[in-house]
Amino acid sequence: MNGTFLPLAEARVPVTDRGLLFGDAVYEVIPVYRGNPFRLDAHLRRLARSLAAIRIPNPHDDAGWRALFRELIERNGGGDLSLYLQVTRGAYPRRDHRLPPDPRPTVIAFCQSRPGADPDTFESGVSAVVQPDIRWARCEIKSTALLPNVLLAAEAHDAGANEAILVRDGHVTEGSSSNVFVVRDGTVATPPLAPSILAGITREAVLEVARAHAVPCAERDIAADELAAADEIWLTSSTREIYPVTTLDGVPVGDGRPGPVWTRMRALLQADLDEPD
Repeated sequence: MNGTFLPLAEARVPVTDRGLLFGDAVYEVIPVYRGNPFRLDAHLRRLARSLAAIRIPNPHDDAGWRALFRELIERNGGGDLSLYLQVTRGAYPRRDHRLPPDPRPTVIAFCQSRPGADPDTFESGVSAVVQPDIRWARCEIKSTALLPNVLLAAEAHDAGANEAILVRDGHVTEGSSSNVFVVRDGTVATPPLAPSILAGITREAVLEVARAHAVPCAERDIAADELAAADEIWLTSSTREIYPVTTLDGVPVGDGRPGPVWTRMRALLQADLDEPD
C-alpha cells in the first residue's frame, strides 16, 4: 500500500479517500502463472488509458510497476496467483465532488490464490441469462464503480445462471464480468471495442491466437437475436480464461455441449499462456 508491504489485516485507507467515497478509482486484475504475470504490457497499457481517462496521474512508469509486482508476487510465494491493483485519486480533508487540483493517488495491490478451473466447466459448460445492460456509458474505463455489474451478476445467480450476457440497444455488449464471443458456421465473432465494452486482455489474446492459427474471426456488432442462433457462445476473463456457455436462458446452445471451435481455441490459448511475458 503506497509503497509499503504489510499484512492485509493492517492495510487501511482514510474514510475520506475518494475511492471509498465516490468510486473515484480504477483497477486491474492480472493473472499470474508460475510467478509470471500474464500479458503484463497489455495490462499496463490499459491501466494507463483508464488513469488518463479519469485524470489521475500514473503513479509509476512501467519499470516501477514491474518492480512492485515482482516483489509482491515473491512475497506471496509465486506460483499461480491473481494480482489485484487499485489506484484511487487519494484522500483529502473534505468530501467534495469537484476534482482536487493536486491529485495524490492511493495505490493498493495484493495477491490472492487463483484456484484451477473446475473440470466440470470444460465438460459441461456454464449457463447464462440475457439481461439489459444498465451500466454507465464509459465501460471502456476499468472503474471500481461496479455496483451495476454486481447487481446484474446477482440477478443471474438468482436465475440459477453463472453469468449475465448484457444487451444494449438491441446488441450484445459483454458479460457482467466477461467478454462475449459467438460462433456461427465456424466463424468466431465478438463485439468491437467501443465505450460500452471493456478491452479485455484475454479477449485480445483470443483474437490474436485465432488470427495466428487461421481461425476465422471478426470484431463486429452482434444482434441480440444472434445469441439464440449461435452454434457456440464463449466467455473470457483474466481469472477464468475462456469457458463455454452451453445453456442460455434455459435453452441449450447448439447441442448443449462445449463446441469444437471452443475446444480448439482453449488448447491454443493454453499454449499461449505457457509463454512467459
